[in-house]
Amino acid sequence: MSQSVSPLAPFKHKAFRSLWTATLASNLGGLIQTVGAGWMMTTIAQSSNMVALVQASTTLPVMFFSLFAGALADNFDRRRIMLIAQFMMLLVSLMLAIFGYMGWLTPWLLLSFTFLIGCGGALHNPSWQASMGDIVPRSDLPGAVALNSMSFNAMRSIGPAIGGFIVAVAGAAFAFIINAVSYIPLIIALLRWKPQVAKSTLPRETFGRAVSAGLRYVSMSPNLIKVMFRGFLFGLSAIVVLALLPLVARDLVQGTALTYGIMLGAFGLGAIAGAFTSGELREKFANETIVRGAFIAFGISVYLLSYSHSVILSCLLLLPAGASWVLALSLFNVTVQLSTPRWVVGRALALYQTATFGGMAAGSWLWGSVADGYGPETALSVAAFTLVGGALIGLVFKLPEFDKLNLDPLNSFAEPELRLDIRPRSGPIMVMVDYHIEQHNVHAFLEAMVARRRIRIRDGAQQWALLRDLENPDIWTETYHVPTWVEYVRHNQRRTYADAAVSEKLLSLHKGPEKPRVHRMIERQTVPLHDDMPLKPHIEIT
Repeated sequence: MSQSVSPLAPFKHKAFRSLWTATLASNLGGLIQTVGAGWMMTTIAQSSNMVALVQASTTLPVMFFSLFAGALADNFDRRRIMLIAQFMMLLVSLMLAIFGYMGWLTPWLLLSFTFLIGCGGALHNPSWQASMGDIVPRSDLPGAVALNSMSFNAMRSIGPAIGGFIVAVAGAAFAFIINAVSYIPLIIALLRWKPQVAKSTLPRETFGRAVSAGLRYVSMSPNLIKVMFRGFLFGLSAIVVLALLPLVARDLVQGTALTYGIMLGAFGLGAIAGAFTSGELREKFANETIVRGAFIAFGISVYLLSYSHSVILSCLLLLPAGASWVLALSLFNVTVQLSTPRWVVGRALALYQTATFGGMAAGSWLWGSVADGYGPETALSVAAFTLVGGALIGLVFKLPEFDKLNLDPLNSFAEPELRLDIRPRSGPIMVMVDYHIEQHNVHAFLEAMVARRRIRIRDGAQQWALLRDLENPDIWTETYHVPTWVEYVRHNQRRTYADAAVSEKLLSLHKGPEKPRVHRMIERQTVPLHDDMPLKPHIEIT
């Protein structure tokens, strides 16, 4: 069992304290706006589906643009990206407030504004999440993720109630103005934050290569695939509460905007409790047990909510739903961060968010459509059974435990001295590694090569193959290609301490005092009349 770490440990770090506190204000403004937008839609549109689409409009941008934002987060200054996102959301929120005050909003125009605000969030989130590993040490990372969830849900416990009061007294336009102002503290905190950025000796990846590298890494990481699939299922089914809560407040309990805010606040209170208990639960139970329990508890809460016509009872039912929400989502997030090296963590988190928020966007539309045709009670009941199904799927797609492997860069690669005067963009490069493997070690060698192939392709190798010499069967040759010399260097610099175990296994199986011989070659499809690259002068030192 791992040593117990206080859930408040990240507050020891000044940068985290400053940014987390500023985020509180931003979250408060965002939730006040959520109430304003949701309630305004109930007044300007008659369709239940349009009300649910308010939630979808803020989550769709995450599904569409997160991967690109993740590529930016891994290759550019994350602080600058977050500042651009915050200024963008500030401007859009001001425009929304003006249109709301002047009475110019239509249902589709309201959705357009919330969609643009969602785009700003999609740009901000991967950089913010990826920055956690730069702000706090690895041991405090689960606590930092939980505290970020608590930051949002602490405001959810009071923000919606405040938002409901503001909407009831001053109107939705005033709620939009408050949201615009709420971005200012975080902008100031980001301007004051001076993170230490690691300098890379390699040129920045092109945008297309960065995106494909992120997709490739995740596709070759089975544990990440499981996390993202479960995140999609949870988002698809659990979003029913946030998507239909305005209808529950209006139709099932016959409430007002203030009622909606209070109910959303109850959901937030439950989420705060979930954030505080997440550390203790992780010490006592396996990750899959916690997630499966979150699916089931949320499903029971949603099912009973569909039968409730009491504000008090509905609020009580929303407490375990909120706790389950933050337990599942924070656990997914931490698992992704602890299972991914720093060079690609922004893209991995972006793909996780794409899956989860894509599920939320699809669920918002799905449950809104069901509520349109059959009523919110039916939509809640069906979603409850979907949540139970998500728990049962965990029997097959079991959530992995936190990866204890050391994913720090190994930094053992030394760029070889070359006789051929090539440039960083020269290529394609073919690499061949010769192993001498005795017959009784072939089975163990092939098992190690399965892991080596996954690592190679995951880190950028192409056309990987394993060859055996027909005349000397003890000789095995691993071959792969990379597009350019700089990509070969980048490929080797991505190797982590965890990957070194496979290399050590292969070295132990290799026969002879010398290490496996590595051939690095540049491909040429024709033979030129003259050398296409000059040789570097060979100087002997005596």
